[in-house]
Amino acid sequence: MALPANLDGKLRIPLIGAPMFIVSGPELVLAQCKAGIVGSFPALNARPESMLEEWLQKITTELAEFSAKNPGLPVAPFAVNQIVHKSNDRLGHDVEMCVRYKVPIVITSLRPPADVVDAVHSYGGIVFHDVINLRHTEKALEQGVDGIIAVCAGAGGHAGTTSPFALIKEIRRIFDGALILSGSMSRGCDLVAARAIGADLAYFGTRFIATTEANAPAKYKEMIVNSNSADIVYTPLFTGVHGSYLRGSIEAAGLDPDNLDQVDTKHMNFGSGGNSRAKAWRDIWGAGQGVGTIDEILPVHDVVMQIEREYRDTLQRVTAA
Repeated sequence: MALPANLDGKLRIPLIGAPMFIVSGPELVLAQCKAGIVGSFPALNARPESMLEEWLQKITTELAEFSAKNPGLPVAPFAVNQIVHKSNDRLGHDVEMCVRYKVPIVITSLRPPADVVDAVHSYGGIVFHDVINLRHTEKALEQGVDGIIAVCAGAGGHAGTTSPFALIKEIRRIFDGALILSGSMSRGCDLVAARAIGADLAYFGTRFIATTEANAPAKYKEMIVNSNSADIVYTPLFTGVHGSYLRGSIEAAGLDPDNLDQVDTKHMNFGSGGNSRAKAWRDIWGAGQGVGTIDEILPVHDVVMQIEREYRDTLQRVTAA
């Protein structure tokens, strides 16, 4: 197992801040990267599409300036998430912007990303691809991706249902490259567990919703703090792909979380939540099962420092046992 060269020596802890619809923007990404973890955002969060170039310019410039002024600090690279699907009519434009600004890491979701891989490799960038099973992993590796993100049971957003104890070991039988684990993690001890079962990095999303830099309504952040794993509802209703959402936000939208409509999962909608009368981008809030261990809203820097302390303490305790 080995990390790609562009991550070597640039991480405080082995952690990626997952890209979250609406929530992840330049402020969150910059704070994460400056704190020493990879920050990321979905390209579709930049609306209209012309805003994507503004975001890339801002992030690239500020990280370069911060790194120059703080040569002793680990300053992590950033990542942009691309939805590789026919419903995403912005994909060509958004990939072109990533090439223009030489985005260090591109995270691809859904379809095998051959064209995106070629474009990102053209300037020396790397591609990590989301998967929920071994078949998806095999297809992604055929396309030449540089790393695999195993989105396991309990993850926020478009999560799978397989235990990490099963999926990580299955992937490791066919792939010895960068492997990232997603699902139900929010504390430093989770980083240790992820690495112990074979992952190189962990992928935290929900923990960073409850931060001052996250582009989330105050009520969303408060609901994160006040929820636990029993408050996560897994449904394909809002985008056509199974995802994990906060029960409280579904109820607030006037829906019964225990009696949601069935939908045709062949019809996906990632922009407006058009599969339901509730708009996913406005009313329905995603979160993973790790929500139950999030107790307060803090600046990103403080969150990362807390996770690092927990990570170091756990490593020391485990190695001393």
